[in-house]
Amino acid sequence: MRDELKKYGDEAYEMVKHAANKIGPRLPGSDNEKKYHEYMSDKLKEIGLNPVTESFVFAPHSSIGGLPYAGWAGIIGCILTVIATMLAHISTYAGLATHFVCTVYMAFVWIWLFVSVFKYRTCFDWCFKHKVSHNTYAELLPEDGKYDYTIFLSGHTDTSWTLKLSASQNKLGFVGVVLRLSIGAIAVGVVTIMSVVALILIMILQYGSVDSMGVEAYMNAVKAYDVLSQIILYSSPVTVVCAFLLTMYNEKTEAIASPGAMDNATGVSIAYQVLKYYKENPDKMPKNCRIVDFNVGAEESGLRGSIAFTRKHKDDGMLDNAYHINIDSIADHDYFAVINGDSWLCPHFDKDLERMFKESMREAGIEKPGDFANPVGGCDSTPFQKAGVKSITFAAQNPVMSDYYHTYRDVPERFSPETVGLGLDVVLRVISKIDESRAK
Repeated sequence: MRDELKKYGDEAYEMVKHAANKIGPRLPGSDNEKKYHEYMSDKLKEIGLNPVTESFVFAPHSSIGGLPYAGWAGIIGCILTVIATMLAHISTYAGLATHFVCTVYMAFVWIWLFVSVFKYRTCFDWCFKHKVSHNTYAELLPEDGKYDYTIFLSGHTDTSWTLKLSASQNKLGFVGVVLRLSIGAIAVGVVTIMSVVALILIMILQYGSVDSMGVEAYMNAVKAYDVLSQIILYSSPVTVVCAFLLTMYNEKTEAIASPGAMDNATGVSIAYQVLKYYKENPDKMPKNCRIVDFNVGAEESGLRGSIAFTRKHKDDGMLDNAYHINIDSIADHDYFAVINGDSWLCPHFDKDLERMFKESMREAGIEKPGDFANPVGGCDSTPFQKAGVKSITFAAQNPVMSDYYHTYRDVPERFSPETVGLGLDVVLRVISKIDESRAK
């Protein structure tokens, strides 16, 4: 970190401590998340800017935050399958009807999982309870007020529910977490497969006959359903226990939610200090550039804040001729990296910004900067990139799931002001490179 940036890095770290220790956990749509937006609005006013706060309605648990519901859905599906199997021995029609209901129910669950949990779409939000969150942003303009392009600096204001499997890692560590989640997901899949197969077999028994199928084929269907019925009945306790592991994905209680020091008070604070640096050093400001400090809400609920923002401003010119730098989790000194895409959502972010970040990290003394795609979930670069904005995400976080990732252990005492300041240094270097590229 350059000496001239030390005071800004230290101030950024103090802002992180305030967010984590004074405000505390800031779940999407919570009162504390709103308090953090109010705090950032006051900070922006302190440096002479005029913050704008936009509210939006969203469903906190419709996306990845609602993954435990998939576990409960598997348990309900297992119970329905057992009931259908028992009813089938009393009335084939009753068993058929119940198997049909269970199959449709599990199909709906998988569609929701794919569309909302894995792809972060909003089309199932109507099925869940809604809350209000906020986006807060402020513009720093050149002294003459004229600009040719815009640089957005974003950090999300909300924090995650505590991931119970992450917080309770045993000796197997990350492998144990993945193993337990996988067992839960497999259990839900097994319930779905058994429900579909049982429905097919009982439809054969209900609508087929010895005359139409032949004695051997019909009796084979009867035997197959009897065998499947025994498997369903005797395996159901194990299936329920395995599906329950998925319900333990996160903890809904705000009292032990993540205080969000690393993720992502660091990103919010660095973005703010960039604007403060340029406000106090106008001669360093990129020429003809508008810089926007964008404090985005509800990122942990499927990027709902950045989705709402890009939808609102896509056609009003605000996103035209723009760059977007998303700063997310700057704490682990040995893991500075540029995130070049979201594997689930948007495979590739902007290549030029990716190159600029790698060059800037090396210039700042980071010998081996990382460069990889986010393997699971998504980040706020995706909505911007899809809206036509050149975007990239910058992080300094151990890529392996640790016991502080999305848990109550995400506290500022775990990392240093120097790491936060180094992140600030890198971002400023990238902005200078954008300025240089515009001048060519």
